[in-house]
Amino acid sequence: MHQLTLAEIARGLADKKFSSEELTKALLARIAQLDPQLNSFISLTEELALSQAKAADARRANGENGALLGAPIAHKDLFCTQGIRTSCGSKMLDNFKAPYDATVVAKLAAAGAVTLGKTNMDEFAMGSANESSYYGAVKNPWNLEHVPGGSSGGSAAAVAARLLPAATGTDTGGSIRQPAALTNLTGLKPTYGRVSRWGMIAYASSLDQGGPLARTAEDCAILLQGMAGFDPNDSTSIDEPVPDYSASLNGSLQGLRIGVPKEYFSAGLDPRIAELIHNSVKELEKLGAVVKEISLPNMQHAIPAYYVIAPAEASSNLSRFDGVRFGHRCESPVNLEDLYKRSRGEGFGAEVQRRIMVGAYALSAGYYDAYYLKAQKIRRLIKNDFMAAFNEVDIILGPTTPNPAWKLGAKNSDPVAAYLEDVYTITANLAGLPGLSMPAGFVDGLPVGVQLLAPYFQEGRLLNVAHQYQLNTDWHTRTPTGF
Repeated sequence: MHQLTLAEIARGLADKKFSSEELTKALLARIAQLDPQLNSFISLTEELALSQAKAADARRANGENGALLGAPIAHKDLFCTQGIRTSCGSKMLDNFKAPYDATVVAKLAAAGAVTLGKTNMDEFAMGSANESSYYGAVKNPWNLEHVPGGSSGGSAAAVAARLLPAATGTDTGGSIRQPAALTNLTGLKPTYGRVSRWGMIAYASSLDQGGPLARTAEDCAILLQGMAGFDPNDSTSIDEPVPDYSASLNGSLQGLRIGVPKEYFSAGLDPRIAELIHNSVKELEKLGAVVKEISLPNMQHAIPAYYVIAPAEASSNLSRFDGVRFGHRCESPVNLEDLYKRSRGEGFGAEVQRRIMVGAYALSAGYYDAYYLKAQKIRRLIKNDFMAAFNEVDIILGPTTPNPAWKLGAKNSDPVAAYLEDVYTITANLAGLPGLSMPAGFVDGLPVGVQLLAPYFQEGRLLNVAHQYQLNTDWHTRTPTGF
């Protein structure tokens, strides 16, 4: 049963080939057996999962038949789950049990999804390798000596290893798409505001967006359907109707205009990945798409702009973790200043501290205009580049990452080298656009992803293109050895 996709599980449950309780027990046993190799879960929720599975079976017996009803999933451990530890991968929140469910959690639970647990992640979603977690690094099931990508690496590794069919993730600068690419999955970052951020612990509020990780575009469509929608509790949520994403999967690609930015194929891109991206383009041309070269001239400024804006917002968001109200508190503080300093120093890891300090500096008097304000102006230029490009093309295609997954620890001494792995993904977050990564082949036995970007609220178009590509290729069906 562990090889079934979400769509196949929905059909199997509808046809009474197995029950949600049987499936849940089988996957919990598989997680117990295999996850010690991967470290993809922080918390397992067996009791909750079995009770939700039984409830889903009862609902099906009464005639309900939703696509997510009885389907097992997991949540990245920054979505608040009532009464369950929500750690954000940090010592700071190791003892925190959320008093409420995030909107994403509540919506998926209402749809009948079964929560198997909370997945490992880079601390406070800050990282591209899932090595900064307080609970230890996550391993890539394709090669246990390599990273799975981050910050949603736990969700990606668990789905890639067939521990469950799909999981939620979040994407601030590529944290859904990059791990999807490095583990041979399909991952979708929706338009900013499409999925509620209420109850999702913030890293950078103007960039964060929740989305699905699964093996196929069809499964991402199913999971996104349950996640998307307006939420009055979230001031950044956009009141835009949610289309039927599954209904758009089978549209023809005849005449689809695909733009390939010339800036993507620079010296920093592994030439073997470039070849796989060109092969993907040829496959889409066979399906009727028309391809043209375009330019995104301000892309070169994306990384410096992002690594000013995101740490600045992080330093503001993480100021609430002070050892007073919730989270880690140091032992025997001598005064309030000592409480603040030691609680934060002990509770936050090195990467989080680095980004807080960068952000606080960028926002400080005398530097705000020179750094933060200038970065926001560059952000607008990047958005304008995309708007001009989408006047000419329907989607933009390119690599998701410049390299395949690197070895654990290989970039720990050089944080900037890890930041450069986000070069193709962060522009979508700066502009608020939807982006998708889908499997496109292998380099040295490690997966490679191709990225698609679309205009605002055109997630259906991305899913349609990815689904049609997957009907004509088999990269997404490959399974890591041993899993």
